[in-house]
Amino acid sequence: MINTLTKAYIFLLIMTVFSCRTDSKNVVSKVSNVTPFDIKVDSLMSLMTLQEKIGQTVMYSGGWTVTGPTVSSNNKKYIKEGNVGAMLNVYSAKGTRDLQKLAVEETRLGIPLLFGYDVIHGFRTIFPINLGLAASWDLDDIEKGSRIAAEEASAEGIHWTFAPMVDIGRDPRWGRISEGAGEDVYLGSEIAKAYVKGFQGEDLSKHNTILACAKHFVGYGAAQAGRDYHTVNMGEDELRNVYLPPFKATVEAGVETFMTAFNEVNGVPATGNKFIFRDILREEWNFSGFVVTDYTAINELVPHGFAEDEKHATKLAIDAGIDMDMMSSANRLYLEELVNEGNVDEALINDACRRILLTKYKLGLFDDPYRYCDEQREKEVVYKPEFLEAARKSAAMCSVLLKNEDKGLPLNNNQTIALIGPLAKDKENIIGNWAAAGDRKGKAISVYEGIQEYLGDSKIIYAKGCEIEGDDKSEFKSAINAAKRADKVVMVMGEDYDMSGEAASRTNIKLPGRQTDLIKAIRKAVPNKKIILVLMNGRPLDLSEEDHLADAILETWFPGTSGGSGVADVLFGTHNPSGKLPVTFPRTLGQVPIYYNMKNTGRPIPPNNPKEDYKSNYIDSPNTPLYPFGHGLSYTHFEYSDFKLSATTIGFSDTLTASVTITNTGDYDGSEVAQLYVHDKVGSITRPVKELKGFKKIALKKGESKTVSFDLTVEDLKFYNNDTFTVEPGTFEIAIKGTSDFDFEHMFILDKHD
Repeated sequence: MINTLTKAYIFLLIMTVFSCRTDSKNVVSKVSNVTPFDIKVDSLMSLMTLQEKIGQTVMYSGGWTVTGPTVSSNNKKYIKEGNVGAMLNVYSAKGTRDLQKLAVEETRLGIPLLFGYDVIHGFRTIFPINLGLAASWDLDDIEKGSRIAAEEASAEGIHWTFAPMVDIGRDPRWGRISEGAGEDVYLGSEIAKAYVKGFQGEDLSKHNTILACAKHFVGYGAAQAGRDYHTVNMGEDELRNVYLPPFKATVEAGVETFMTAFNEVNGVPATGNKFIFRDILREEWNFSGFVVTDYTAINELVPHGFAEDEKHATKLAIDAGIDMDMMSSANRLYLEELVNEGNVDEALINDACRRILLTKYKLGLFDDPYRYCDEQREKEVVYKPEFLEAARKSAAMCSVLLKNEDKGLPLNNNQTIALIGPLAKDKENIIGNWAAAGDRKGKAISVYEGIQEYLGDSKIIYAKGCEIEGDDKSEFKSAINAAKRADKVVMVMGEDYDMSGEAASRTNIKLPGRQTDLIKAIRKAVPNKKIILVLMNGRPLDLSEEDHLADAILETWFPGTSGGSGVADVLFGTHNPSGKLPVTFPRTLGQVPIYYNMKNTGRPIPPNNPKEDYKSNYIDSPNTPLYPFGHGLSYTHFEYSDFKLSATTIGFSDTLTASVTITNTGDYDGSEVAQLYVHDKVGSITRPVKELKGFKKIALKKGESKTVSFDLTVEDLKFYNNDTFTVEPGTFEIAIKGTSDFDFEHMFILDKHD
């Protein structure tokens, strides 16, 4: 018996042959880059009713994971009616196959569903949180991690991830800073491309690839007061110079989908914003994929005060260029009515439907709707030993050594360690927020277990000491006794995993609860012993007190499934720490927002008199951060010398080469991240005091030297001047350093005449 899908294929074949024979010249003349997919999509759409086209733009949740308010509990009914084109929060080979059967075998045209899920920093095997991954400054490792995530997710029926989040994040109060790559435009753009390449691979038709989704377009990281979902208002210069470039990078990398932001941008909520979606994304950047809303974002145009009601909101969204409606039911309920009333052009729905269907063809879902639903492959792929090992290596690479006085680290196997803190034995928080289908208890490896690999049980004296939150000090005594009996004290502290992420903004970015009090108590009890603070957190913290109390501080973020082992590798020197901060750590919350590439003022602070009156400073704190962007120590020492420029004056068509020699002058082999910074001294609009324009990670044996070179062109120096992207002749300062905390010593001139 021929099913409906087969009938549709036969009809498509006839239509394709007919169209090629009768109108092939006309088709080619209209679309010079026409593909077989385009012809198939057009043929399929000729069979579809308006309601079926609208159905392709509707996404509902399977209810497996609740990430927002539930709108519809009758999803199977809608699927059978052809009123759903995609599902989220459904995974497993069997679970996705069961729902796919409804779409393929029980609807008129048998169009397969698209399954999406929040695969953010791993699917089953969880890697460090994204802010932590950015701290590795290792694009190959980031790409490999997202490739592994795609392998696991695709084996469980997932076609699409709502990642990467490429929002620039400069406010540590904002919970979702944990989900991005930090504060810098260049680093964020390079990392964005690595994620897209890892998720989507080289060929989307392969069954182990998933669609990437650039989110949240745009400006979400600039929400006022660091409060999630809040207002964003900025000049177009800041929008184009800071917040748009990472998104453009994903388009250049071939990202297939975009997601709207919850915030408004200059008075217009993103989900109804024609300027950012039609003018910039579609017209300027020629983005050919489709746009999905964030969860219920169309509904939210009403409380924003931008839409009169949900029907009006539906019109505003489709007019703005939004193709798929996640969870609001707006498209299903109102689009057909709006078309029939003449208030929405049906061509807009055709365009949205076409983009979605084309993506399904690219994934090969029309060739085999069940290609991602292989239970045998699911068993073979999930939690592969090599995946867990890769996650361990990544956890080590992402760790940032913030402080290390008098060789507090590395530890050695001959020492007895007091292991103290609410996160020392933790296996739930260690994988962080947005941990997809990761196992929070069974698979995760705690720091305690990681240290056990090196010391066994006999040399570990454990005491919890306190909880993450709360005022209970009843376990302080046992922690102090443990510290007294040990050679060194390792304290594992930080946030609960749900203190960062979506809807997790904080007005206090200090260590929560009584954790700092416990460090103080132990420092007082053992003033001459080394205290090593190991941090797990999803944002920059105010560590002004801890910096004085601890001899060494290791930032491990939330390091993932194999995190305990990876952290132990760093603590014992098997892996020499090489991570660098992708975001600034302030001295106090009062400095926020603070980031390395701020602009100067008309009254800058004199370097020789930082407390001079009537300058742009604080009366109660230095302007400088506690730990700057790009900061990260090693167990060895790297010396920078012999800086060279290929020329001191270049023309617009020239390439400038900058180089420096880096020598490992310490006692350990290690890796260093060399960072290229530039300062455009004078511009038609003011420029930041320094900007990252390149970085390279190199491995050096102890005593070894290497020369690192960077090439700069006019393209690297361009900026938006409130009218166009341009480069202006003038003087530029330039440096290659291991941190953003430095003063420029070298410069070159860009001459408008070649």
